[in-house]
Amino acid sequence: MITRNRLRSVLRTLDRLAALPERPPVIVVDNGSTEATVAAVRAHPLGARVLTPGRNLGAVGRNLAVRHAATPYVAFSDDDSWWAPGALETAADLFDAHPRLGLLAARTLVGPDGAEDPLNSVLANSPLPTAADLPGRSVLGFLACAAVVRRGAFLDAGGYHRVLFFAGEETLLAYDLAARGWGVVHVPSVTAHHHPEPGGRPGRSAVQWRNAVLTAWLRRPVAVALRHTVDLAAAAARGERGAGAALRGTLARLPAALKEREPLPERIEHAARLLDRAAP
Repeated sequence: MITRNRLRSVLRTLDRLAALPERPPVIVVDNGSTEATVAAVRAHPLGARVLTPGRNLGAVGRNLAVRHAATPYVAFSDDDSWWAPGALETAADLFDAHPRLGLLAARTLVGPDGAEDPLNSVLANSPLPTAADLPGRSVLGFLACAAVVRRGAFLDAGGYHRVLFFAGEETLLAYDLAARGWGVVHVPSVTAHHHPEPGGRPGRSAVQWRNAVLTAWLRRPVAVALRHTVDLAAAAARGERGAGAALRGTLARLPAALKEREPLPERIEHAARLLDRAAP
């Protein structure tokens, strides 16, 4: 779990994780909180291990947690999400039975009413085929707070990418896992609960837009990346909300992305194109 300045949320999540029948060991990475998060998490009866890098690592904080994990599989929670009872046992059994499984994207239920996250139907209707040696429909995306990974596969793929920092970081990891031969699948029988704070996070959509363009430059053909960039620039010229900030952020991080550009293998690029055509 990664957290930053959301003390009430993180303690609620620790309560939920402590009640799970699987009793999973928990690692919390504090991304530079200025409130008393670290002391409160350490005092919680769950006994979570707390890592304090001393600054905000964004999604890369999850990489730090995985490196310190001692289990073969790692389930991610954010400080506003947790797992349904039995979900982790089901996931572990699936990883045991399917050696090529690298990441399992769960079904996500949102809020106290358990509403279906819209991403559930997107994943369930993925146009990618189901592989015989995997337990669900193949996907190239997931929700970070509702995913379980094989630790070795995650480390093999390099984890979350530092250029993206946070928001919309999942697609790039899915690409990198698939490029190395690991299966990425949606399994709706494994359930996570997500209870985001009302109002969302200001500026998040612009960062997600930025990261979608950077992901294209990092892994997709130049023509695809250029199309994404031109579309963003046109949206900024029209004054669309968030587009200007997304464009500025993209240009600031683009040199670093180009230095680490590694186009996808053709079979994964073909899958990505299928998903492009299926997108609304």
